[in-house]
Amino acid sequence: MAHFATVVVLIPAHNEEATVGDIVARVRRLWNCSVVVIDDCSTDATVRIAGAAGATVLPLTIQLGAWGAIQTGLRYALRQGYRTAVTLDADGQHDPEDIGALLRPLATAAADVAIGAFPERASRARRLAWSYFRWLTGLKLEDITSGFRAYNLAAMNALASREASLLDYQDVGVLLILRRKGLRIAEAPVAMRPRTAGASRIFRSWWVVGKYMLQTSVLCIARVGFHPLPPPADD
Repeated sequence: MAHFATVVVLIPAHNEEATVGDIVARVRRLWNCSVVVIDDCSTDATVRIAGAAGATVLPLTIQLGAWGAIQTGLRYALRQGYRTAVTLDADGQHDPEDIGALLRPLATAAADVAIGAFPERASRARRLAWSYFRWLTGLKLEDITSGFRAYNLAAMNALASREASLLDYQDVGVLLILRRKGLRIAEAPVAMRPRTAGASRIFRSWWVVGKYMLQTSVLCIARVGFHPLPPPADD
């Protein structure tokens, strides 16, 4: 298992005052590792509650969305010398007890990235999106949109780079970049709880799902993440 002095848990948050404090406290109690909450311009008490629970809070001055917040956290983690980063949502869906299941493939060098997978949570819209993007990209993952992930140092460096900036969604684009870098991705089965408040940013309506699929399709067609062809052999 990774040495917890080198592990940081990154939690992007926007108006999550109802849940963020409990999540931060549980992570610290269970794993005794650093927790960083990246506040994406919340208008409620998220910053105060996260800080009171023991998190380092990085307040963003402009709203960047989930991926922009996570990338900010990854860049901070690298500057602070962390070698492993775990990302989980602030809405209570991801169980901090499962962090160990994500760290195990990294600690044994079986993977560079571990994704907490719970395919059973998928709505009809989510299943449609997953099937479509598996077909379009060749990704062989069961749970493509899970934000519960662990990254080793190589993956952290890849995703903190400018190449990984300005992705509207963190799932398919990030996975394609990781694949193009030759990094190994594994899935670990985890439990996920229903949301206690709010709704999915992507899967809250068919209109938003359609927009998400169109934007991500353009990203895939632009060949983000595809391996370049090898140079021709010398005669």
